[in-house]
Amino acid sequence: MVVRLAESLELPLRERNELLLAAGYASAYPESSLDDPVLIPVRTALDHILRGHLPYPALVVDRGGDLIAANTAFDLITEGVAPELVGPGTNMYRLALHPDGLAPRIVNLAEWARHILVRLGHLEELRAELTGYVPELEPSAGQLGFAVPLRLRSSYGELRLMTTVTTFATAIDVTLAELKLEAFLPADPETAEALSVAAGARARAAAGQEPGNM
Repeated sequence: MVVRLAESLELPLRERNELLLAAGYASAYPESSLDDPVLIPVRTALDHILRGHLPYPALVVDRGGDLIAANTAFDLITEGVAPELVGPGTNMYRLALHPDGLAPRIVNLAEWARHILVRLGHLEELRAELTGYVPELEPSAGQLGFAVPLRLRSSYGELRLMTTVTTFATAIDVTLAELKLEAFLPADPETAEALSVAAGARARAAAGQEPGNM
């Protein structure tokens, strides 16, 4: 009955386990480490998905927004940020709003900050920290009409990006259910072209570093 109630309420798997424990039952859903051999197919799938999004940036984060993996196009998003804010295990919400992160390059910081902070309802300490980084700003023009784009200055000009979030809908493992794959898609032809040009530059740079091409 407890399991059916949790399913009817569409509770996350972690909260279903908590409800079962509160009712005096054992947890019903396992919580594996991503290093566990049982999740090797998952890691392989994530790698394929991230590469499949190229030349567009994409990343995978856990429940707290900590980075699990990203594709090479994400380097364009993070160019110029403080090294300690980038890499596996760092927090992508902090990266977005920290003054040494993306914030100085975000044209529509007021809208994007609100978009980020709304997603942090379950992370009260992080939300309080990031709120302190965001000044009172007037909303800027240039929304898509149906979504808030990320307008980001880059070495390839201003990028206008909209985001999509993908989850494992049939997951029965807590860790897997809490993973989110976020892809940044071009909101206009100019951004699509810039991302393609950047991908070409990365490919040429990588080819130049191969043995025999020095």
